[in-house]
Amino acid sequence: MSNAPLFIPVILGTPRQGRQSEFVAKFVVEQVAVREDIETELIDIRTIAISTQDAGESLKDPQFSATMERADGLIIVSPEYNHGYPGLLKHVLDTCLKEYIHKAVGLCGVSAGSFGGTRVIQNLLPVMRELGLVTIFYDLNFSNVQSLFDESGDLLDKPTYSRRFDRFMDELVWMSTVLRYGRQSVRVGQ
Repeated sequence: MSNAPLFIPVILGTPRQGRQSEFVAKFVVEQVAVREDIETELIDIRTIAISTQDAGESLKDPQFSATMERADGLIIVSPEYNHGYPGLLKHVLDTCLKEYIHKAVGLCGVSAGSFGGTRVIQNLLPVMRELGLVTIFYDLNFSNVQSLFDESGDLLDKPTYSRRFDRFMDELVWMSTVLRYGRQSVRVGQ
């Protein structure tokens, strides 16, 4: 089994202007980056040039595809829009398939309301399964996001969210490690 650090990128799942989830994504990337056994990067779907003239893998962005292929796990930060996920997030995720199989994913829900993106996470779960991703048992919820950060984007209650993040990340690291071992060592269908 590889002793290389795990590679776990963070996907910011909305292109909207004024998005509060950008602060959440930056917090998550900062928290992942302090772990010595993990490499990360922020993937902002706003920066992926993707056509709406077709669908699925025919629209594959080579850089996004290569990053997903390299990834051992993923973190998706998604706001809740009318109880669902952003359409562009789904459009981008659908451009890859084989790149996701048997990889772990952790979900971070963001909302202006008190449920903290619970409904977006519920709606993403069957999508993750269909893509071949394995969801972890712990989600991160960011409720009332407009009150969580100061005007410069710093989290106001960092100790509480850091503890929650550590629990989330410990599970994601475990699952990503186990699944990387499985992808490298166990053949499916034998």
